[in-house]
Amino acid sequence: MAVIKRVLNSIHLEHRKSTMDLATEVMPVPDRVYISVVQHIGAPCEPLVEPGDYVKVGQLIADTEAFVSAPIHSSVSGTVVKIDKIMSSLGSVDKTIIIETDKRQEVWEGIARPHIQSREDFIAAVRASGLVGLGGAAFPTHIKYNPKNIQDVDTLVINGAECEPYITSDYRTMIEDTENIVYGIRIIMKYLDLKKCFIGIEKNKPLAIKKLKYATKNMEGVTVVALPSTYPQGAERVLIHQTTGKDLPMGKLPADIGIIVSNIATVGFVSDYFKTGMPLISKRITVDGNAVLFPKNLRAPIGARICDIIEHCGGYTKPPKKILMGGPMMGRAIYNHEKALIKNNNAILVFDKEKASFPEESDCIRCGSCFRSCPLNLMPTEIEKEYHLANIEGLKKLKVSMCMECGCCSYVCPAKKQLSMINRLAKRMAQEGKK
Repeated sequence: MAVIKRVLNSIHLEHRKSTMDLATEVMPVPDRVYISVVQHIGAPCEPLVEPGDYVKVGQLIADTEAFVSAPIHSSVSGTVVKIDKIMSSLGSVDKTIIIETDKRQEVWEGIARPHIQSREDFIAAVRASGLVGLGGAAFPTHIKYNPKNIQDVDTLVINGAECEPYITSDYRTMIEDTENIVYGIRIIMKYLDLKKCFIGIEKNKPLAIKKLKYATKNMEGVTVVALPSTYPQGAERVLIHQTTGKDLPMGKLPADIGIIVSNIATVGFVSDYFKTGMPLISKRITVDGNAVLFPKNLRAPIGARICDIIEHCGGYTKPPKKILMGGPMMGRAIYNHEKALIKNNNAILVFDKEKASFPEESDCIRCGSCFRSCPLNLMPTEIEKEYHLANIEGLKKLKVSMCMECGCCSYVCPAKKQLSMINRLAKRMAQEGKK
C-alpha cells in the first residue's frame, strides 16, 4: 500500500553552492593544532598525554569512562607543548591539547583494522574510532547505533540532503567517496540487522542521486529518495517523514519508531575506519563566503585553527565581520579566528560587514508567515509573547521544546524579527523552569 505523506512546511533559499564542482583538497599540516577535549555532546574527555610527550597520527590522547562520550585522537605527529584552558566557540572553557607538529605525520604503531564478529564488537569499534555525528549534532555514534530497543529497529535513514546554502562538503563525499558510503551501509545494516535503508538527497544534486542509485541498485532494501530542494530537508523529523512517511512524535527518538538516522559523511567514515583502522582525525569542510579569496572544499586536520584554514584559502579579501562554523541558517558565529576545527564542523563561512549586518527590526504585522514556514507548525510570535512574559506554562503549551532552531521563521519575517533566537532562549527558559 502506498504511503501517503503529509506535506511539511518549508522555505526556498538561494542555494549558493559555488563550490559543488571543486574537488576536495588536502590542507597541509599547520605548525600547531589545538585539540579540545570537548568534541561531542556529553561528558568531556580527560587528556591522556602531558606537555613534552611525543604523539603520532591516530594516537589516543583523550578519553573518559563516561557513557555519553567519544575518545579523541591526535591528528598530527609532534610534541605536546601545553594543555591549556581555552574558551570554545560555544562559550565554555575547555581543556585543549596544543601540539607542535613536526610535519612528518608519523602514524601511531597501534593503528589496525578492527576485528568484528558480533554487534557488540561493531559498537565497540565505532566508539574506539572516536566517531560522532558529522552532520553537526556531534552525538556519539556508538550510542546512536546501540539503542535500548535495537530489536525493534529495522531501518537506516541516511541524511544526504545538505540543504543549507553554501555547504557542499557532503556533496563532495557522495561524489568522491561513493564506494565508501556503499560499504558503510553494508556494514551498518549487517551488524545492526537492519532490513531497510533510505538515502535522502535533495533534487538539486542530480549527479549524487545518479551515482548513489547506480551504486546501490543491487542492494536489497536500499532506496535513494530524491527530496524537494527546500529547506530544512535535512532536519531529522523532516528527513524521516520525507523518506519513510513516518512522523517522529515530540519527546521521542528515531529508534522509538524503528529508525536510526545517520549523516552521509558518518556512514562514509565507518567504511574508511573498518578498512584502515585510522580513527577520526580530519574533516572534509567547505570554506566559502564573500570575504575569503578562494572558496574550497578541504580535508583539514582536527585542531587546525580557522585562521590557518583561511590562510590556505588565500586569506581574507575584506575585513571579516562574521565567521560561521556551519551554515548561515543554523551555524554558530565564533568570536575570533583562532578557534580550532572540531569533529562536527562541516563548513567555515566568512562574511564582510555588508553581508553580516542584521537588518533593523520593525513591529510584527501579524502576517502569519512564520507559522506557515515552520516545518513543525509552531507559532513563533506566540512563543515570543510568552517568553517576554516569562510564562513557563504558556511556552510548554506552545511546544517550544520541539523547535529545532532551523531559522525559517526569522528568514521569512517581513519585520526582520529574530524569532529563531527568541525560540532558543524560550527553550532554555522552559527547561530551567521545568528543573
